[in-house]
Amino acid sequence: MAKIKVLLADDQELILESLHIVLSMEEDLEIVGLAKNGEEAIKGCEQYHPDIVLMDINMPVMDGVAATAMIKERIPAIKVIMLTSYREVEYVLAALSHGAEGYLLKAIHPRDLAAGIRVVHAGGTLITQEMASKMIKSMNNNSSTKSNEYGLSTREIEVLHKLALGLRNQDIAEALFLSEGTIKNYISTIYSKLNVSGRREAARKARDSGIMDH
Repeated sequence: MAKIKVLLADDQELILESLHIVLSMEEDLEIVGLAKNGEEAIKGCEQYHPDIVLMDINMPVMDGVAATAMIKERIPAIKVIMLTSYREVEYVLAALSHGAEGYLLKAIHPRDLAAGIRVVHAGGTLITQEMASKMIKSMNNNSSTKSNEYGLSTREIEVLHKLALGLRNQDIAEALFLSEGTIKNYISTIYSKLNVSGRREAARKARDSGIMDH
């Protein structure tokens, strides 16, 4: 029986190691790579082609949400499970909107973690009732944003707002509690979605199309 290939991404050495040890004990799982940030996770996916990525949300250089978006764009067959704490609901919603298959809480029992990996590998998703209802609420609240003609996510619109106000990447990163690298990634995604090459053009297009009113 072919093993399920898993890549682990977490910036905390201790969590990374303990996940590695615990999951390696499962006969049907094989840990093919370890990553300490989103960029390493993307490289690991391109190198090892895992079936599943266990992705931490808050990581330096590039966070788990931005990494998920890029992995899903480049290698859609790879399934991504977000590893999260209770407080990170907004980020989980963002990751799910980019195509993540679900999420698991970091405090979960290793047995349940392995079970979750199997569910996703078999084509299932891991979303609790509570998260599903939050998603529906969030989608209804953001229906205007979601349907903006350029397909910008809520987070991208936040970044765009700050960009249009003339904030520098560093300031935007601080305001949104993200790394500067992540903001750069968001900005390049925004530019490509809006089909512009610079800030002023992006800000102008955002105002003309009414995105800034959301």
